[in-house]
Amino acid sequence: MKRFSLINPLRLLVFLLLILPILVLLALGVAWLWQNDYLIYWLGASVACGLLGYSLQHWLIQYESQALQNTTTEPNPTWPPSADAVWQQVEALAESTQPEDWPLENGAWVMELAQRTMQTVAHNYFPNVEKPLLELTIPHTLLIIERASRDLRQDVAEKIPFSHRLTIGDLFRLHRWKAKAEQLFNIYRAGNVIVNPVNALFSETWRHLRERSLGLVKDELHRWFLRTYIRKVGYYAIDLYSGRLSLGNDDVDMPTPNSEADLTQATQDANQQREEPLRILVLGRSNAGRSSLINALFGELTAATDTLPDTTNSIQPFVLSREGLSQAIILDSPGCDSPLFNREQMLAAAGEADLILWVTPANRPDRQLERDCLNDLRAFQTERTHRHAPPLLVVMSFIDRLRPINEWQPPYDLNDTTNAKSVHINQAMQVVASDLAVPVASIVPVSLSEGKVYNVDDALWSAILNHQTDALRVRLMRCLDARKNAENWTMLRHQMVSTGRLLKELPELLLSKHKK
Repeated sequence: MKRFSLINPLRLLVFLLLILPILVLLALGVAWLWQNDYLIYWLGASVACGLLGYSLQHWLIQYESQALQNTTTEPNPTWPPSADAVWQQVEALAESTQPEDWPLENGAWVMELAQRTMQTVAHNYFPNVEKPLLELTIPHTLLIIERASRDLRQDVAEKIPFSHRLTIGDLFRLHRWKAKAEQLFNIYRAGNVIVNPVNALFSETWRHLRERSLGLVKDELHRWFLRTYIRKVGYYAIDLYSGRLSLGNDDVDMPTPNSEADLTQATQDANQQREEPLRILVLGRSNAGRSSLINALFGELTAATDTLPDTTNSIQPFVLSREGLSQAIILDSPGCDSPLFNREQMLAAAGEADLILWVTPANRPDRQLERDCLNDLRAFQTERTHRHAPPLLVVMSFIDRLRPINEWQPPYDLNDTTNAKSVHINQAMQVVASDLAVPVASIVPVSLSEGKVYNVDDALWSAILNHQTDALRVRLMRCLDARKNAENWTMLRHQMVSTGRLLKELPELLLSKHKK
C-alpha cells in the first residue's frame, strides 16, 4: 500500500498561496512604519502591550492558584488525637509530589500514588506489620477509592474549565494530532522568519512568554490534581483506620444500644421513636448536690435529693429536654466517696459520655479523693487515643455557705472586690481549680439550696450550650464506633448464613456436576 508523507508539497504550496497576501501586507506595513519613522513607536507599543499582557497573565495564574489552594482537603475535626500525626505525614507526601515525577499520560500513577498514600497511613496503625496494606479488606479498599474518586470528581468539575465537556476520547485525539500540528506551525514560523524577520523576532519572544505562562498554569493544575488526589485517599484511609468509615449507610441518628436501654428505662416506652441523645454524666462526691443539680436543670423534682446515705446506687438516666439543647440523657451516679461507688462503672460511663459535670462543694476543703478520682478519669481518657475526651465542667455548689454565711443577696459580680461574698466565691474558684487541676474557666459557681437556687439557668446553662458543639462531636465519634461494632457483627452473621447455605447446597452441586 502506498504511504503518503506527512507534508504534501502541493498542499504546502496551497497553504503558502493562501497566506502570501497576509505576509506581503505585514511586510509592507513594517516598511511603511520604517519610512514614516513610526516603527520605533510600534515596537514600543508592542513591548508595552506584551508586558501588560504577561503581567495580567501572571496575575491570573496567581489568582487561579489561590483558588485551587482554597479547595485543599482539611483534616476531619472528628478524628481522634492519634490521627493528627498521620495527617501530617499525608500532607508531607502531598507537598513532596512533583508533576514531573508523575506524568498524567501514564495511567500507572493512579494506583502507585494511592498505594503509597495508603501505605503511609497503614504503617502508622500497624507499625509492627511488614506489609500493613494487607490488613485492609477488599470492600474497604474499594470504599476508599470510591469516596476519593467522588470528591475528586466534584473538585475537577467545579475548578477546571470545560472539564464537563471534554471526554477521554477528546484528550487522546488532541494528543494524537499534537505532533502534526506542531510540525505545521514550525513551517509557518520558518516562513515568517524569511519574509519578515523583525516581526518574527517579536512574535517568537511573545510566544516564549505566553508558553511559559501557560506552562505555569499547566504545572500548577497538574500539581494541584496530584496533591488533591493524595489528600483525598489519605483522608478516607485515616477515616477507615480510625473507625470513622463504615461499609453501611451514614445514618448515625439511631440510638446506640446503651442509649436505647437508658431511654427505655427513663421513659418506660420501648416503642417510642428516638434519636441518639447527648449523654451528660454527673459525677462528684456524696452530698455535693448532684441530684439537686439535676432537679435544678429540670426545674422540677426528678432525682432524689442528696441525703446520707447516698441514694444513688447505680447510674440513673433521666431524659432532659430544654430549648437550645439537643435531646439529652442526664446520668446520675454514686458519689466517689460512697461505699456504692465503683471505679470501673464510673470509667465505663465516662467512656460513653459526651459531656461531664463534676459537682464539688465550695465549703469542703478536703478534695484529695476527688482529685484522685479525676486523675483516674483523665488517665483513662488519655489511653483512649481513638477518642476525644468529652468536655468537663466543674459545678462548684454551696456558694451560699461561703463567708459571710448570713449574707445572701445575689447576683454577685466576681470582679467586685468590694463585696465580701464575691471575693470569697472568687477565691474558692481559685482553690478548686488548684485542688482538682482544672482551668478556672471551666468552673461554674452555683447555689442549689432550697429557695436559693442561683446561677443554674444562666451561667451553667450558658456553659453547657457553649460546649454543645464539642459534645456533639464526641457523640458522633461514639456513634460511629458503636455502628462499626454492630456492622462487624451483622456482616459476620450474614457471611456465616451465606457460608452455611453454600455448604448445605454443596453436596447437591457436586453431585449434579459429577452427573454431567
